[in-house]
Amino acid sequence: MFALFSIRVKHASCAAIVMALLPFTANAEPEKLKFAFFASDREFAYSGVVKPFVDAVNPESKGLIEIAVYPGGALGRTYAQQAQLVLSGVADMAWVHPALTPEQFPDNAVLELPGMFRDAAEASRIFSQLANAGILKGYEDFFVIAAIGSDPVNIHTRTPIASLADLTGKKIRTSSRTEGAVLKALGAEPEVMPINEVANAINAGTIDGATASLEVLTDFGISRFATFHYLLNVGTIPLLIPMNRKKFESLPAGAQEAIRKYSGQWPTKRYIDTVAAYDAEILEKLKSDPRRKVIIPSDQDIAAARAVYDSVATQWAEASPRNGELLKIVKMEIAKMRSTR
Repeated sequence: MFALFSIRVKHASCAAIVMALLPFTANAEPEKLKFAFFASDREFAYSGVVKPFVDAVNPESKGLIEIAVYPGGALGRTYAQQAQLVLSGVADMAWVHPALTPEQFPDNAVLELPGMFRDAAEASRIFSQLANAGILKGYEDFFVIAAIGSDPVNIHTRTPIASLADLTGKKIRTSSRTEGAVLKALGAEPEVMPINEVANAINAGTIDGATASLEVLTDFGISRFATFHYLLNVGTIPLLIPMNRKKFESLPAGAQEAIRKYSGQWPTKRYIDTVAAYDAEILEKLKSDPRRKVIIPSDQDIAAARAVYDSVATQWAEASPRNGELLKIVKMEIAKMRSTR
């Protein structure tokens, strides 16, 4: 009898403890996660990818996490600093331009080689595959939410330009060392510069123009000063949303599942589906503006540029066995993708 009484008391005590904890569990605050965004919340990347991702994940987690975006560089204004913000824990995730920190992402150069991809769809799908397969160095401490590639980058100048020959001697902002090598081979004087510094540099006359994809022309004010648009495909820009891996792995399983559900293919598809229409709209506005000149490269210029592109890619591939293997992998994936399109 005493044993039975003891068991009942123990059961009653456990039930009391469980009941006491239930209100606490039900009312527990979601874990706050910080998303660093270096630019304005009016920029295409924010409205097209960042905000939809956050708006999808927060309710999906069912109160386990709450992602808050800090736009305008609130957690760190320098574009090149964004990856470090994630590694250091200042931010849990961020919008990152890997080319600005090539020491962190040394293999990304293979995705920056000129004339490699036809459009954002090819660039994004290949980048996403490589990043999520663990093929690229520098991603070990990140969980990759999104790995995307821009539409082809063109050249936009303040000073008149009508052909490839007109690039000679012009100071052109570039987004990466790889792109810089291409511009130098084309006769220009390249300078690596974050996109948010370009408009002021063109206005001040420190550079003649810049490489940029169409979606950033108006977002970053470049179109206010650059009115000549030379539509030469000089490569694509890999862009990344990484999350601190340790932070990701520390989250409850339900929170991890919510983030996984809207990572990888989901943001990649969203970017591809929205950027094409956005770029087409911008190009139409450029063509209809009498103050501007949209230049389509001649067949001769395209052939000359292609020869330069091939030379730059060959030199890069021959610099190390790893470079050669990476280029082989990318070309193989591109061929596979095009055979099924």
